[in-house]
Amino acid sequence: MKRALFPGSFDPLTLGHFDIIKRGLKLFDEVVVAIGINADKNYMFSLEERQKFIKEAFKDEPKVKVATYKGLTIDFCKEIDAQFILRGLRNPADFEFEKAIAHTNRKLSRIETVFLLTAASTSYISSSIVRDVIRNNGDYTVLVPDSVRVTSE
Repeated sequence: MKRALFPGSFDPLTLGHFDIIKRGLKLFDEVVVAIGINADKNYMFSLEERQKFIKEAFKDEPKVKVATYKGLTIDFCKEIDAQFILRGLRNPADFEFEKAIAHTNRKLSRIETVFLLTAASTSYISSSIVRDVIRNNGDYTVLVPDSVRVTSE
């Protein structure tokens, strides 16, 4: 079985993430969307909310699994027997950043990183932009899957 791990914070899941996962399903038997836990990060959405957003977005897709992990991504790949890390690239800056990580991961393990270019229609979307739109009461719904809904408090 070809299993790929798609790691990230997914704070929140965006249409860009959604696109990469859907396209990854054509390449792999299973895509594990892995939410990395970083105690030093201040998230807008709780871990439970982020898991719910992803599970709901892919509720009809049995080849998508959702997991959480701490520590090195390659260690989690080994733990779940994922042979590939799936990453999306929006721009040249993403490529340079991701290339260094991929080379490091390859040096430390036998896990290959597979890059997919984001679709032109979603290449401008990032979770940080979505969070900024939400904070400023903008229409974030055009940037995220339907599963991502913010409730007013």
